[in-house]
Amino acid sequence: MKRYDLRSDTITLQTPQMREAMYRAEVGDDVYGEDKTVNRLEAMARELTGKEESLFVSSGCMGNLLSLMIYGGRGNEVLCANESHIIQHEIGAVSAIANTIPIIVPSVNGIIDETKLESFIRPYSYDMGKSAMIEVENTTSGLIYPIEKMKAIKEIAERHNMKVHLDGARIFNAVVESGIELSEYAKYCDDITFCLSKGLGCPVGSMLSGDKEFIHLAKRYRKMLGGGMRQIGYLAAAGIYALENHVERLKEDHENCKLIRDAVASTSWARVLTYGTNILFFTSDSYDISKIVKKFNDDGVMVLCECNACRVVTNIGISQKDAQEIANYIKSFDPESING
Repeated sequence: MKRYDLRSDTITLQTPQMREAMYRAEVGDDVYGEDKTVNRLEAMARELTGKEESLFVSSGCMGNLLSLMIYGGRGNEVLCANESHIIQHEIGAVSAIANTIPIIVPSVNGIIDETKLESFIRPYSYDMGKSAMIEVENTTSGLIYPIEKMKAIKEIAERHNMKVHLDGARIFNAVVESGIELSEYAKYCDDITFCLSKGLGCPVGSMLSGDKEFIHLAKRYRKMLGGGMRQIGYLAAAGIYALENHVERLKEDHENCKLIRDAVASTSWARVLTYGTNILFFTSDSYDISKIVKKFNDDGVMVLCECNACRVVTNIGISQKDAQEIANYIKSFDPESING
């Protein structure tokens, strides 16, 4: 059997058409604001989000960090879910670099319980950390953040003079699945990131959008972090191509993930934990899931083991035919083989 890479949607390789767009990009020095392709991409991000300004950054981690530095800062607090990317996968940059204190609030699968949020917001006192911002993530492990909850969280933040940062790394998965425009989601946050190098299939990069003052500061801090790059129009061209051609095709990833989810659900040895858009988590109550993951990988179905669960992420590199073959493999999988 061929190898199918389901570890993440970050492993995607660029299509020939995207590579051609990169090759033909008109470039200049972005630090001087002279890269026309970057400028065009940032204008597209402004239009999509409805925010005043946008900025190309090297990664979603950098975009999140810039927001934490600007809206959080030394000795201030960010309220967030334990499952959030800034807690689990950014090596403590929230505290180590942004000097912001993360406060974990009640959540289910990364979605904050807004009814309990205000009890974690501190009254102002000179000897306490200031509750400065709230961070939400859409999608969160593939699950779409309900827009009603985002609206409620923004209303709470405004009552307490706090900012809301939306880590929208996979926001377009939410957009195509829910039918809600990106600009509508963006109404309920002060700034927003979205990733170009996940489901959209670019080699690198994320966009950060907010008001003019925020992006002015973000550009300065980006430089401070070593993120002031030069002829990055080659990368921006990939982003432009992706926004014009790869957004709607995310529905294919969702359909493929559902096909695999249904195969898992049909077995007697596996149990679905969470599933949404292009991400599936499942485990086994009877067998060692880490050994099952190893067997999957040995057989060419490349997945990850996280928190006693198997993580499956469909992406542009997995066709419908591939997904069907993966589903057939799962249906025929003998868990006793891990003990062989």
